[in-house]
Amino acid sequence: MLLFVVFIGVFLIIRSILVPDTFGQYGHYRGESLEDNASEKLVFAEAEDCKACHDDILGKLQNEMHSGLSCLICHGPGRAHVEDPQLGNITKESGREFCGRCHNYHPAKSTDVIFQVDILTHHTEKTDCIECHNPHSLWEGME
Repeated sequence: MLLFVVFIGVFLIIRSILVPDTFGQYGHYRGESLEDNASEKLVFAEAEDCKACHDDILGKLQNEMHSGLSCLICHGPGRAHVEDPQLGNITKESGREFCGRCHNYHPAKSTDVIFQVDILTHHTEKTDCIECHNPHSLWEGME
């Protein structure tokens, strides 16, 4: 019994040292994590940064359905790529699930604004939308 009491005492001392005071403030989370995350400065590339090197792509995109979208929607924040332009440090999202975030059929979305398909039935033999659609020139190569 004494050993059990000592074990519990040691456990409580170690727990009080290791567990932050704000843990559990908002459920099973550390309350200070909200302030920590809010204090991180978000750094995104600007449209002008993209245009500086990819003017040809932006020109091609100008008459496409994606023309009003920011490059960051598909390519992520992009700041690291602007600072060190290498192919490996820019996001190139694609795939049925990624494109489906906007284009998967949803009755609440306006079909006048967003072209929609049922990604569960639309060309299921393909694994990636870019096999048929170039996101910078959507109907290029389509019959």
